[in-house]
Parts: sequence; C-alpha cells; structure tokens
Amino acid sequence: MKQRTLLTNRRYFGLDPVHLRAATGRALARVVGLPPDRARVSATNLRHDFSLDTTQAEALVKEFVAEGLLDPPTIDRTGYGLTPQFVELAAARVVEPLPRARAKQLLTEACALAERINDEDVHNPLMVIAFAVHGDYMTPAHHLSTLAVGVVVDLRAPTRRMRFGRSMRKPEGAASIKEAFKSLSSFMRVRLVTDVRSLPRPFSVVFEGTGPRL
Repeated sequence: MKQRTLLTNRRYFGLDPVHLRAATGRALARVVGLPPDRARVSATNLRHDFSLDTTQAEALVKEFVAEGLLDPPTIDRTGYGLTPQFVELAAARVVEPLPRARAKQLLTEACALAERINDEDVHNPLMVIAFAVHGDYMTPAHHLSTLAVGVVVDLRAPTRRMRFGRSMRKPEGAASIKEAFKSLSSFMRVRLVTDVRSLPRPFSVVFEGTGPRL
C-alpha cells in the first residue's frame, strides 16, 4: 500500500486532514481482524466515527462510494466495505505543503545530482540526458503538494562505463537513479522516461546533459 500525503492547508471531502485521518482510522479499527465478508461498517458507525450529523454523514458516505473509498451494501451484504483507498487515508501522513522557494532549491539540488550521476556513477550503464519539472510546479500556486520531475535517461557512452568490476544492469541503474532523485525530498515524484515529450504537459526542462558520446 502506498502512503498518501495530506496537506495541512487543504480540505479533503470537506474535512480537515487531521480529522479525516483520525475518522478513517476509527472506522478501520472496527474491522481489524475480521474476515473480508464481515469487514463492513454501518452508516451509523461511520456517522459516529466522522462526528457528523445524519445529513452530513449521508452526503459524505455517498461521496466516498462515488470516489471508490467505500463499497456499498449489496443484497447479501449489509454495511459498507472499506477499500484500499479508504485504508490509505487512515495511514496518511499530514504535512505542511512545499513552499515554491524550497521547490526551486530542490531543483537546483537535482541539477547537481544529475551531474554527479553522469560524472561519477560509472558503474551505472545509464546517464541523465535531461530532466523536466511538471505538475504542481507549473501552476501559479505558492505552496505545492508534490514536486514532479521526469528524468530522461539513455545509455552511457561505452568509453565512460566502468571497465573493471561489476557494472549494474539497466533495471538496476534505472532504479538507482530514481531512488537518488526521490531521496532529495519526500515531496519528489520521479518518473523515468526515454523521451521528454512523453511527460504530461505543461513541463519545463530544468537540466540538459551532454548526452552519450558514442
């Protein structure tokens, strides 16, 4: 299960993120240890867990069903099933958003990282040709939920590869580059591609390497 991130300056389903995480956690606690066919909660329990009145709870449950967080009752099953998306909310981390100034600093650090990978990681058969930023950064927002980058990789020139010792395989090299970028910040969302044009638009190219010298 991936860990979901909730931002303190946003509301989700009309709820404060701390309230939402706590309420989904209370609902999840009701079904811990139960077999799947019995792991269901009633509308009344959900109303209590979310501390809402009847009208508010009905609207929230309807929205949760529409968004795939709850499985609705069926002919042979009463109550609502908790989906993986619901469980993600119960285990979510609540953090302050990423200021744009810090995002710019991270992009500077990412450029330095790309240069180190290209110059020093000679055991890696891949190198960083370019990387671009997209997503939240391309909006006017001053506070971001994520910093999404697309890293363009290609084969390292044979003359720049490690001549002695064990070299990585391409899947290992790709994983190593991806993890290196992700380690810069928990806000980093990294996609490896072979063509910058495959990234979601709009995007902005931040770094361009020299490319492989074949």
